[in-house]
Amino acid sequence: MENAEKVEKTAANILGNPEYLAISYGGYRGKTRDTVPTIQQIKEDLKILAVMNVKIVRTYNVHLEEASNLLKAISELKKEDETFEMYVMLGAWIDCKNAWTELEPDHNLESERNAVEIETAAALAKKYADIVKIIAVGNEAMVRWAASYYVQPSVILKWVNHLQELKKKGELSADLWITSSDDFASWGGGDPSYRTKDLEELIKAVDYVSMHTYPMHNTYYNPQFWEVPDTEKDFTETEKVDAAMLRALDFAKKQYQDVSSYVKSIDSTKTIHIGESGWTTISDGHYGKKSSRAADEYKAGSYYKMMREWTNKEKISLFYFEAFDEQWKDAKNPIGSENHFGLINLKGQAKYAIWDLVDVGLFNGLTRDGMSIEKTYNGDKDALLKEVLAPPLANEIKK
Repeated sequence: MENAEKVEKTAANILGNPEYLAISYGGYRGKTRDTVPTIQQIKEDLKILAVMNVKIVRTYNVHLEEASNLLKAISELKKEDETFEMYVMLGAWIDCKNAWTELEPDHNLESERNAVEIETAAALAKKYADIVKIIAVGNEAMVRWAASYYVQPSVILKWVNHLQELKKKGELSADLWITSSDDFASWGGGDPSYRTKDLEELIKAVDYVSMHTYPMHNTYYNPQFWEVPDTEKDFTETEKVDAAMLRALDFAKKQYQDVSSYVKSIDSTKTIHIGESGWTTISDGHYGKKSSRAADEYKAGSYYKMMREWTNKEKISLFYFEAFDEQWKDAKNPIGSENHFGLINLKGQAKYAIWDLVDVGLFNGLTRDGMSIEKTYNGDKDALLKEVLAPPLANEIKK
């Protein structure tokens, strides 16, 4: 009977439920995605996430083998242990015509591959109906700064409607939720030029809105909230950092509220969850010591804890970005920020954000690629703090 109840869990049950923490997951260890994580490696990762009370993982590209391996791994773990519970938000990658080619991207036409991606997502959702509870049509696919691949909202709307139609026909579970996971601006929370008729129709068509918010990126691009104001210039370095992190939390809350206000003005029944938000721990670029000084484990840990506390309290799902460091994202630059968003690094070390979980023995007996989960900096907080820099003073950031 207990098993039957587990199978019947739906997106409506698990989204916004603090008992079902969510995270963005990629299990790639190498410098290229050509080296696909094995099912055994993914099972190791999932066991680590499960003890952290993570029960929903988000993946991005269904055409890559990792997505089907992830579903196989969960399926096997459920057979091995009937109490094991893990669900998936399956990402269908959407892009425009000529994306990732030498030709000029045409943002008014879509890639022919989109149809294949959607078909694959639907097939996996059907095959693993007990695991796949959400399909996201596109990842940051409508935001204009995604200059190499973005599409118009009409393209996302077309595929959302297609999947909703498959649900009506009984070809997909009626309980499967369809969304698109995109930047706060794409959901009408920023520049009013995004607020189009097609976006209104999309808001009505999705089962819920999945929005992204990244105060960390904005420490460089919109640093006004981040810079140390004159009223705080006499604070200690740690006090300056702590005050800035509170402002970062407020920044994320405001973007969430701005999206919520707009979305509910179109459809008051829609819920809004956070499909992505995170904080890098290393950067030699925009977020490093010569620029916004945002990247370090102390700030990332602070952000993680505050975001979890806020979203759990408000019953907002937060697909924190991300579970593990992945070095393929900026393979030519080992200290590039994109490689260091994980809560656990490639040495199997838990970063400051989750030191407390190591302290209570949560990871005892678990390994990643043969490495037990230990603390970074050997758990020496003083050593960690030596690398932490306060944000620049107002107007100090040079672009």
